[in-house]
Amino acid sequence: MSETEINPTFSKSTGLPRKRFYRARAHSNPLSDSHFPVPISPRHVDYSLHYPQLFPSSDRADSSRKVQFADIGCGFGGLLISLATLFPETLMIGMELRDKVSEYVKERILSLRVANPGQYQNVSVVRTNSMKYIPNYFEKGQLSKMFFLFPDPHFKEKNHRRRVISPFLLDEYAYTLEVGGIIYTITDVEELGDWMKSCLENHPMFEPLTEKELEADPVVMLLSSATEEGQKVARNGGQTFQAVFRRIVPSDQSS
Repeated sequence: MSETEINPTFSKSTGLPRKRFYRARAHSNPLSDSHFPVPISPRHVDYSLHYPQLFPSSDRADSSRKVQFADIGCGFGGLLISLATLFPETLMIGMELRDKVSEYVKERILSLRVANPGQYQNVSVVRTNSMKYIPNYFEKGQLSKMFFLFPDPHFKEKNHRRRVISPFLLDEYAYTLEVGGIIYTITDVEELGDWMKSCLENHPMFEPLTEKELEADPVVMLLSSATEEGQKVARNGGQTFQAVFRRIVPSDQSS
């Protein structure tokens, strides 16, 4: 008897987990304490747990391969799944605070690995609070891309400190991004879009990509089409607001 026949949380037709069994509240407080393991430092991240085919041993010290893409608040993993085949040689990870949602992404990746031998070995997910623990997972200049797709708007002004894009947090993101690395943001909330764009514009370590660069970047198209939130906005005829910026060396340090 197959797993899909004995486990109703999996679709018989696709073999993938069914979202309805992994639903969770869309809003969560990223400043609250949660209970999950956190590595002491990036060198304590066990890559063999995330990419077992690529790292058969838990001995991480001998490998020079490291995660380069981070999807912050990855939701149900739509972007990660698209990126996994678009960049098959790049290690990437989703970071999601909600327990049920991160478990869904984990099961989705495992199912795709079984159904597509040799593929999706470069993608994984971890349940964690990225607003607190980014430095525990990534070294200085380790990442080449960071994604913030349809983050919680936290509409109330008193809750703006919970927003995943802020001047303070951009300092941490700039630390983990390599020079030339790119940060991608998108939302369907205009006020939040203005906020994220303003934070990035006013930060000395980021500059916007040009229109020509945006058109040439295959990832930009995925921002609005690969995720469940983006697809919902498109179905409803909604508008999205993007801000895509490059990590730079501040002018006062480049001379």
